[in-house]
Parts: sequence; structure tokens; C-alpha cells
Amino acid sequence: MSKLLTTKEVATLLGLSDETVRRWIQTRRIRYVKVGARAVRIGEDEVQRLILQGTVMPRREPTQITGR
Repeated sequence: MSKLLTTKEVATLLGLSDETVRRWIQTRRIRYVKVGARAVRIGEDEVQRLILQGTVMPRREPTQITGR
């Protein structure tokens, strides 16, 4: 099991606002763990998944820029 993080910790890691992370929870864009009646935590593995999902790989062949 991965370490559980607060929404503020996740926001800091991703360079986002806490509000954005909370919105992702409300819209179920991110997996979370409910702790008690109101508290939520997000696993480090979920943060890693978000990073991998958003990673854009470079093209294999460089594109040529032609001048006019």
C-alpha cells in the first residue's frame, strides 16, 4: 500500500491548487480514500498514475522547420 497524502500535499507535488485537486475528487477524476466522515486522502501511486497519464513522449524523428 502506498503512502496516503492530503489534497494539499498532492497539489504541491503537482504544482496545482488545493481547489483543483478537490474538484478532481468531486468529479471522480482521481481515485481517493475516504477517511472518516469527511477527510480524504490520495495514494502516492495515484499521483504517479496521473503523472504518467499526462506525460507526452517526444517524437521519434525531429521535424524540420522550413524557412520562407
